Amino acid sequence: MRTVTDLLLLGIDTSGRTASAALFDTDSEAFLAQKTLYTQKTHSQVIMPVVKDIIAQTGKTVKDIGAIAVANGPGSYTGLRIGVAAVKALAFGLDIKCCGVSTLEGLAYNNVSYVGTVCSIMKARGELVYTCTYKCDGYVAEKITEEKIVSRDELAEFLAFNGENVLLCGDGAADFFTDYRSPKFIIASPQNRIQNAVGVCLAGLSKELVEPEKLEVSYLQKVKAEKDLEDKKS
Repeated sequence: MRTVTDLLLLGIDTSGRTASAALFDTDSEAFLAQKTLYTQKTHSQVIMPVVKDIIAQTGKTVKDIGAIAVANGPGSYTGLRIGVAAVKALAFGLDIKCCGVSTLEGLAYNNVSYVGTVCSIMKARGELVYTCTYKCDGYVAEKITEEKIVSRDELAEFLAFNGENVLLCGDGAADFFTDYRSPKFIIASPQNRIQNAVGVCLAGLSKELVEPEKLEVSYLQKVKAEKDLEDKKS
């Protein structure tokens, strides 16, 4: 059931190597604009200019935005903090609500037109990946496993026993597809493989909007600083 309706939804994704923003008209179900950049600059330097650019290109103003959806993890620790902080500032300033969207779910929604099983795979550290599996019907991506961190071998074993063809997406999908060759695996096209704000908007349609102070980052694993502190205490 959709909870975000009849408004202009801004989507932001800074969870990985790209900085991405999209503007979605929930009434007409049309993307008015979207922009995704690979950049050597930090997301803090890039994301707000990208947002301002797509709004200006559509002839809208920032005051036309009715809600904001943002990828809130997993992903880059710094990138996620930058994106969530930017959304909080915007939402507070505009007096509107927002929602956090799983980066893995956003990836699935990038490929929601694929009817079947979609597996989002993001690099974590070493041989570990963030992953979640979804059933897509061309319009909605329904989660069929929990989000988790597993080894690539463990994920390959799980998918091998799934019994269905699986579309792989995410920044860990290409290496996984190459290293674990299977006739069941289908690799998503390049434009849909890496996270962007289009998927964040689509996933955000079913989320409950909250006040910006309630928006949080979800890392799925302890960040390095927390691990280092625990190591010192042990």
